[in-house]
Amino acid sequence: QVQVVESGGGRVQPGGSLIVSCAASGSISSRYEIEWFRQAPGKKREWVGGIGSGGITDVVNAMKGRFTVSRVIGNNTVFLKMDNLKPEDATVYYCRFVDGHNNYWGRGTQVTVSS
Repeated sequence: QVQVVESGGGRVQPGGSLIVSCAASGSISSRYEIEWFRQAPGKKREWVGGIGSGGITDVVNAMKGRFTVSRVIGNNTVFLKMDNLKPEDATVYYCRFVDGHNNYWGRGTQVTVSS
C-alpha cells in the first residue's frame, strides 16, 4: 500500500507562482511514476505532468514554460512549480502514484488564482 499526500495549495494573484508538493510513502518499489493532474468542477481530470523513478520529467504541452515538475531524490517527494498563474489554472491539483498495475491517488490540494 502507498499513501499519497499533496500539500502547498493556496491563493495566489494572477501572474504569481506557487509550488505544490506530493509525498508518497509506504511500500514503494524501485520503479514508479508520480504524476500531477487537475480537475475543475464539471470537467474531466486532466494530466499536467509527471516524473518517473529514473528522473525523466514531462509536462503537458499547453503548460510547458510555466509548469515544472521536479523531485527530491531519495524521499519520494515530487514538486509542481507553477509560474505565471492564470485564473484558469485555479482548481484542485491531484497527485497519482503509479507502481506497476497499481494507482494511488491523493486527496488533492486547492489552488486559487485571484486578485
